[in-house]
This record gives sequence, C-alpha cells and structure tokens, in this order.
Amino acid sequence: MRTSTVATSVARQLSDAINRGVYAPGSRLPGERLLADQLHVSRSTLRAALGDLEREGRIARSPQRGWFVPSPTVGEPPSTLQSFTEMARLRGLTATAGVLERAPRSATIDEAEKLAMPPGGEVLVLVRLRGMNSTPICVDTNIIPMTIGEPLLNADLTDRSLYEALEELCSVSVYRSAYSVQADAASAETAALLTIPSGNPVLIGREVAYDRAGTPILLGYNTYRGDAYRFEADLYRSV
Repeated sequence: MRTSTVATSVARQLSDAINRGVYAPGSRLPGERLLADQLHVSRSTLRAALGDLEREGRIARSPQRGWFVPSPTVGEPPSTLQSFTEMARLRGLTATAGVLERAPRSATIDEAEKLAMPPGGEVLVLVRLRGMNSTPICVDTNIIPMTIGEPLLNADLTDRSLYEALEELCSVSVYRSAYSVQADAASAETAALLTIPSGNPVLIGREVAYDRAGTPILLGYNTYRGDAYRFEADLYRSV
C-alpha cells in the first residue's frame, strides 16, 4: 500500500513538472536510474509512477528513446468541424494565438473565384501562430472578404478563436469546410516559427469555409508540425 501511495505522489510530482515546462513537449525524461535518484525513490516505485502517467497520456515510452513527453496532437473527429480552440479545449489544453500579419489587399483571381467575389475585391489577410500550452503547432493563414472581416482589422485576436470572433464581431458562422491535406517540407521561415528543423515534415491544410447558406466566408491555409496533427475521415465505398 505504501509503494502505491509513494508512486502516486511521484506521478503527481512528475505531472506538475511537465505542466511547469521542466520537461517540454517532445523532450526526453532523464534515465530511470537518474530520475529515481533525483526523486529519492526506488526504480520499482518510479516505474509504477511512470506507468500511471503513461496510462493518462502524459508521457510515452519508446524502445529507442526511453520515456518522453509527447507533443500535443490536434485533429478533428471524423466528419466533425472544429476550430483550433475547440480541439485544444477537448484535450484539456490551452490554445494560444499570436498575430504575425494582418493587412488588407486585393484578392487574386483564384481567391476571388473561391470566395465568390469580384476579381480585385478587397480581402483581409490574417496570419497567426497557433499553439497549445505554449507549444507552437500551426501557422494559420486566413483570407477573408473585407465585407465580412472588416471588424477584425482592429480587434484583439491574441489567444482568441477565429470562429468565435467571426460570430461575435462579424455576425457570420462557419457551418461547413471543404478541406484537403498535403504533406510538405518546412521552409526555413516556417520551421523557425514552429521550432522544428528546416525541412522537417509539415502538413498543409487548405480549406474553403462556408456559412449555412453556402456563402464562402474564408480561405484557410494551415501549416501544422508533422508530429502534431492527425487527420481523420469517414470514407464510404461508392455503390
């Protein structure tokens, strides 16, 4: 009984250290012998604590790496449209957002066609760095017709859900998204933002989002760390 109690206490200490960033997402924990010495417990007690944390999803075990803290992974459930903030909340994480760019410009011919607006019409380009619990996850670029997005020009969008801002400030709601995902290699600029080596795998999501009436609301280009995004879908055979 005492071993179980001590293991629970050790698991709590390690969980708190993860929350405080002592062991950052993607980092490796010290070896079991060193960690047991640091926590002044036996290796059997430490292993019981590590097992508890593994079952909770706080840490993961790799034959090559030992114990490590996994990076947050995002992804909508099959056939369900969620905002980045909603995905974070469902995982008990805090979504962050920092504005990198926000400016009006003329739409390209392709953008105007996808947004069902006149060629050369004005759009708002909004680029933000999205993260979970301070870990960079995604460079999020959105192109919104200025007729919809003008209230976002001077709004505080730091750590804010874009979907919620559109509803509250622009009186529009995203109902459906036509979404595609493609693998690519991170450019030097993107890699620096996502704190990954240049050339590392990234997943690029492209979307056209619509309101309930079928009117295009925005174009989205989302560049995710390859180790932090999972795409799921329900697929059916044609008859």
